[in-house]
Amino acid sequence: MGRRRALLTDTERELLEAEEKSDRYYQAVSRIRRKIDEELSEDLAILHEHHPELLDELLEVVEEKS
Repeated sequence: MGRRRALLTDTERELLEAEEKSDRYYQAVSRIRRKIDEELSEDLAILHEHHPELLDELLEVVEEKS
């Protein structure tokens, strides 16, 4: 089975890691912001309500990595 993505697509990762900032870079940043604001917020609310243990696991990983 192939690798699944969490928040960023492979292309978005490449664009963010690139040293040169192109128009595609700024489009990716905008798209990622929208995903964080819309989809991720909704996912967090669902985890909070229906599976708080998974939400705790997610928050632990985020805290460890930051």
